[in-house]
Amino acid sequence: MNKKIVHDALVLFAFTVVLGLILGVVYGITKDPIDQVNYEKTQSAYKQVFEDADSFEEYADFDTAAAEDLMAQNGYSDDIEAVNTALDASGNPLGYVLTVTAKDGSQGSITFSVGIQNDGTVNGYSITSISETPGLGMKAQEEPFYSQFEGKNVDSFTVVKSTPSADNEIEAISGSTITSKAMANGVNACLTYFHSVLEGGN
Repeated sequence: MNKKIVHDALVLFAFTVVLGLILGVVYGITKDPIDQVNYEKTQSAYKQVFEDADSFEEYADFDTAAAEDLMAQNGYSDDIEAVNTALDASGNPLGYVLTVTAKDGSQGSITFSVGIQNDGTVNGYSITSISETPGLGMKAQEEPFYSQFEGKNVDSFTVVKSTPSADNEIEAISGSTITSKAMANGVNACLTYFHSVLEGGN
């Protein structure tokens, strides 16, 4: 009986080792292609919100913990995930691209990149991860909604249910006020970070 238990344990151990090796090989093979796809997706999002930029460089002084503290101090649950400087062909800074995760979507978190020029003008946003309701919250990806943020230089945005009467007002997606507010809050979080940390830093 004891021999059988030892035998079975050795077989299970050998199986686990082999499986681990296989998984390791598969990970090694797929890691680089997956990383490349993610990189290209991110760069595409950056380019969408900063068409004039020739390249993007990670903001050296970005501190995740400090960003979390700043968001908490200003009443945001959103996370600033990354900050990149948008550069022209000569390496001059045009502004910044901030990646934010808004945690208050109707179906979950929404991750997107926001382009902000040196003077605080919002170029717009580009969504990289969203799982909102089709036909409702998913309309945050469509031009009639996202274009409302473009070219605006305001301290923050507010969502309204009627036709906007001021630059800082964003008309909510019909039937999806929660998603609309999540997007506005995410952009506002980026503006807060910009004005608190980045503005005047060029």
